[in-house]
Amino acid sequence: MAVRIRLKRFGAKGRAQWRVVVTDSRFPRDGRFIEQVGYYNPLEDPAATELKLARIEDWISKGAKPTDTVKSLIKKVKRAKA
Repeated sequence: MAVRIRLKRFGAKGRAQWRVVVTDSRFPRDGRFIEQVGYYNPLEDPAATELKLARIEDWISKGAKPTDTVKSLIKKVKRAKA
């Protein structure tokens, strides 16, 4: 099973918000997931991002691979906390 950490879209048309989820790569983008580990709302100013970094690091240590977008969100959150 190839586990990915990626974004899942929700919200109304034109008002997209995103959840950061851990999922099997074979599941559809907005389908089933294993665990929700955060959210990202680009419509707020500044964009609202909340991530459970401890859970994300745990999943990465177990072999989950984050997408490029999730990698950049993780970097931004870590930089903001430092």
